[in-house]
Amino acid sequence: MARVTALGQAALRWVSILAVLILWQVFAEAHVVSAFLLPSFSTVSVRLYHDVVSGDMILAVALTLYRAFAGFALAAVFGVAIGILIARISVMRWFFDPLVSIGLPMPKIAYLPVFILWFGVFDASKILMVTFSAIFPVIVASWAAADGVEGVLLWSALSLGAGRRQLLWEIALPASMPQIFTGLQVAMPISLIVEIISEMAMGGEGLGGSIMTEMRFADSPGVFSGILAIAIVGAVLVKAMELIRRRLLLWHPEALAG
Repeated sequence: MARVTALGQAALRWVSILAVLILWQVFAEAHVVSAFLLPSFSTVSVRLYHDVVSGDMILAVALTLYRAFAGFALAAVFGVAIGILIARISVMRWFFDPLVSIGLPMPKIAYLPVFILWFGVFDASKILMVTFSAIFPVIVASWAAADGVEGVLLWSALSLGAGRRQLLWEIALPASMPQIFTGLQVAMPISLIVEIISEMAMGGEGLGGSIMTEMRFADSPGVFSGILAIAIVGAVLVKAMELIRRRLLLWHPEALAG
């Protein structure tokens, strides 16, 4: 009975999505606008199916995720390291505080022309653009997390003879993990968004590049097929990050409280 209730609650979460898809289909079938401007959901779904079967969509998704994950991984590694160093070393805070304060609210995609001039229009430029865009929320989350570690934990570890390295890896970092994961969960969709925008601007294969190609050929179902694929990929990534967080923080009071 409990399993049935849980399944029912999970299904209710998708009611709004189902309502939007039904409205999309009805609105398109009513021909309020031309089929070119808004193809029906069924038409777009059939096109997406054919793109997947042909392998074109799978290749596009794979290339986009490769670049997005590469940029996200760099942002995660360097962002966590910089954030913790800022919290623990005053010189690092003095150096990075102004940079983070200015860089965080700025629209990083505005630097896209600079990255194209410096690194070209191939994978390196797109990956670095993703890293640059995603690293700031990771730095801020890691900084706040390391600053928020309870002093009692640190003092207790020091009184027991823990060195600076042990204090970092065995006390500060584990205690900071929930908030760091929050920053990573923010950075993941940013990575996907920036990667797709970079592909649209720079060209090449990938979800963003395929959408621009279909647009140039006035292939409306192809454009909407790409948008639908992006929505599906984005939802899967967000859910995957939630599951990874839940799995890796099983030991934490956050998970025990849930």
